[in-house]
Amino acid sequence: MCMFCAGVPLAAATGTSLDNKQRKQARTQGTTLKHLRPYKWLTIIVIFLLVVGSVIVHTRYGWFWI
Repeated sequence: MCMFCAGVPLAAATGTSLDNKQRKQARTQGTTLKHLRPYKWLTIIVIFLLVVGSVIVHTRYGWFWI
């Protein structure tokens, strides 16, 4: 598995974990969700970039060398 393909589930798990941890902390402190860091959007952007990189690598160089 190439580094781009392996990075997609890693990025998804990390982003989800950070988002859930931040939401749980906000609920316990009673703060509003408007002032949270945008982990969900950052995760989506990172996954999109990893998929684009994977498509470029796999179509340009082929899957057999990875």
